[in-house]
Amino acid sequence: MLQGVPFLGAGLGFRREIGKEILSASQQVNFLELIADQYIDRPGIREQEAADLATRFPVVLHGVDFSVGTDCPLDETYLRSFCRIADLTKAHWVSDHLCLTRIPGNSLGQLTPLSFTDETVRIAAKHISEIANAVGRPFLIENISYYFTMPAAVMTEAEFITAVVREANCWLLLDLANVMNNAANQGYDARLFLDQLPLDRVVQIHLAGSSYSGPLLIDSHSHPVPDQVFELLKYVAPRMPSLRGVLLERDQNFPPIEELVAELEVTRQILKTHWAPYYYAGAEFPPAPDKEFTPRAKNAAASDYV
Repeated sequence: MLQGVPFLGAGLGFRREIGKEILSASQQVNFLELIADQYIDRPGIREQEAADLATRFPVVLHGVDFSVGTDCPLDETYLRSFCRIADLTKAHWVSDHLCLTRIPGNSLGQLTPLSFTDETVRIAAKHISEIANAVGRPFLIENISYYFTMPAAVMTEAEFITAVVREANCWLLLDLANVMNNAANQGYDARLFLDQLPLDRVVQIHLAGSSYSGPLLIDSHSHPVPDQVFELLKYVAPRMPSLRGVLLERDQNFPPIEELVAELEVTRQILKTHWAPYYYAGAEFPPAPDKEFTPRAKNAAASDYV
């Protein structure tokens, strides 16, 4: 199902707080990841923003509320709205997290880890397959940071992720910051953990900076990508034949855009020297689109959307 899906390069998660700065650096940003929930059931100007960004950048779509591990039917209204935004932006692929965010009748308001059991594999894989069929484009599932282990586990985290990916026949969004966080918090070796994953199914990678809250390393997306995460990228890059893009996430403590661009360049250099398709073929990264940003709403300026 990846046939025809291009390699997008090194991109940024779009955040409205630095929207104008991202637009100003469009030649250094190969693609954008949009958070679907920021555009679902919002006023028309938000959908217009998503559509306009998709005329300027290649786009992928990231969700936070499918709650694939919840043992109940998918929210059909949410699924339809998600598909609408994916179609509107012509998203190359879409993704969400391997977790639960709600239980019947209640929202948990966070990414909650799943029990590593055969039954949870079945539940998550069923939902992932339903989402993939509905969106009609590659669906990726992301490993999360977690701060406690759900009871009744009969397999390791790596075994659980692998089982879900294989059962659902889906793709993986590998968050290397989450791997680093969990390795620190759960006391395992990050490289040994990565060795146990189906790296051939990785389509996208997330990079981010974390922060400590007491003894825990928190997935805060509030600091520069640490050297440890870039080292993990170097470690896994040679074994990811399906990779289509690496994305930098930043949600707090936004630095000058030049600092984010510099991190993107570090990412590109790692891929050029460690990722097999580029290392062996000597190919170039896709150029960023050079179109001017021209919102389609009548008499609107770019500043109205960022």
